[in-house]
Amino acid sequence: MTRIGIVAEQEGETRVAATPATTTKLLGLGYEVVVERGAGERSAFPDTAYAEAGATLVDGDEAWASPIVFKVDAPTQAEIDRLSDGATVIGLMSPALRPDLREALSTRGITALAMDAVPRISRAQSLDVLSSMANIAGYRAVVEAAHEFGRFFTGQVTAAGKVPPAKVLVAGAGVAGLAAIGAASSMGAIVRATDPRPEVADQVRSIGGEYLPIEVEEQMVSSDGYAKATSEAYDARAAEVYSEQAADVDIVITTAQIPGRAAPRLLTAADVASMKSGSVIVDMAASSGGNVEGSVAGEKIVTDNGVIILGYTDLAGRLPAQASQLYGTNLVNLMKLLTPGKDGQLVIDFDDIVQRSVTIVRDGAETWPPPPVQVSASPAAAPVEAAAPPAPKRTMSKGAKLGLGVLAAAALFVIAAVAPAPLPQHFTVLALSIVVGFYVIGKVAHALHTPLMSVTNAISGIIVVGAMLQLTNDNLLVQILAGIAVLLASINIFGGFAVTRRMLRMFSKGDQR
Repeated sequence: MTRIGIVAEQEGETRVAATPATTTKLLGLGYEVVVERGAGERSAFPDTAYAEAGATLVDGDEAWASPIVFKVDAPTQAEIDRLSDGATVIGLMSPALRPDLREALSTRGITALAMDAVPRISRAQSLDVLSSMANIAGYRAVVEAAHEFGRFFTGQVTAAGKVPPAKVLVAGAGVAGLAAIGAASSMGAIVRATDPRPEVADQVRSIGGEYLPIEVEEQMVSSDGYAKATSEAYDARAAEVYSEQAADVDIVITTAQIPGRAAPRLLTAADVASMKSGSVIVDMAASSGGNVEGSVAGEKIVTDNGVIILGYTDLAGRLPAQASQLYGTNLVNLMKLLTPGKDGQLVIDFDDIVQRSVTIVRDGAETWPPPPVQVSASPAAAPVEAAAPPAPKRTMSKGAKLGLGVLAAAALFVIAAVAPAPLPQHFTVLALSIVVGFYVIGKVAHALHTPLMSVTNAISGIIVVGAMLQLTNDNLLVQILAGIAVLLASINIFGGFAVTRRMLRMFSKGDQR
């Protein structure tokens, strides 16, 4: 049984790598779990909760000496020195930006797995820490903006006058951007969003936002599931859109980041200077250089014209309990993949693209970067074949329609002249009913056909009554026809009500318990 150590994070990090709930799942995989005392306090998880979940509380040195160590932030050099030889450490490593960390970990047979290197493929969604944390960070960005804005997000109509709704611009409609759009929209703000990928427009609209297209000839297609750099033409047009919007909106939330590269600059100092006093900018890319000129990672800046720029890098950590639960669940899903026998034995299979991608150091040797993962591609254009012209529709000329109508009228006149009473009267009523029914029912919308069926049930009821009166007729043929009429009309009545009842049940609310 291999031991997993849950260690306390450095000062300033509020999250913890495992919660009592995820600890129970790790035990179910056959591992022994030890937790450094006080590791979960900043996430509101007391030591007693871990003990009740089945973990063993230990001091820091014993937790760090475990064969497997779970962390949130990347380990410092001092923490690496506390690892035992041949240990496996799992956390957020930023491997593309931290060659010094990879080099420091390449000692003493250590294996390092980076949770922020999970490939963007369907099978690895349950391990995707970046998406989990971005979802929380996007929501929290709106909360921080609302706190600094100090005014209503939603419009208000009061006895003292109208209060207009806040206008929010979200740059980037990825996981964080969509979370921010949804949060701001639910608070009543007017939300606009930009993104290089036009296919996200429907997602933006579905959660209450307005998509602002930046129209250029290029089409953004990601080959690895992450954002890529845009073209000069796109950047030039986007700069115009951001300048226009900055002067109009009250709040801007930027989320644009490119893995392994500095964040693209979206708002210039001139754009910030054009914003109204009291406006708020949340730069969610401040840790990687910032999308906004003047933002500082981890700090709140107030410009000369009264614009507040928030460069907080710990947005997810400001909801520590939920962030820890999601992060811990991502780790559990990784351990399920690495423990195929559920016997507490960690096995890394480099033939598995997910395991290969997250492993940045294996047994003291650097394995970064991994082979590229192709998750999407532009489909090859299919050859366009000349389509055969559609067959012409056969339509009846006006003359033919007029001749058919005259013929029908003549037939009705002949029948009325030679048929014995009361057949002419009945036939006339039948003919008129067909004509009137065609023009009336033909104009009814499809959505009203089911209610119309209920009305026709009443007509069928009249038919049943009339047919039942004829069952006692002395003529055998009349009795047979009356019996058939009763059967068919009854099927129409009961079938129609059954279908109508089923349709109405689809629109009724279920049990709200």
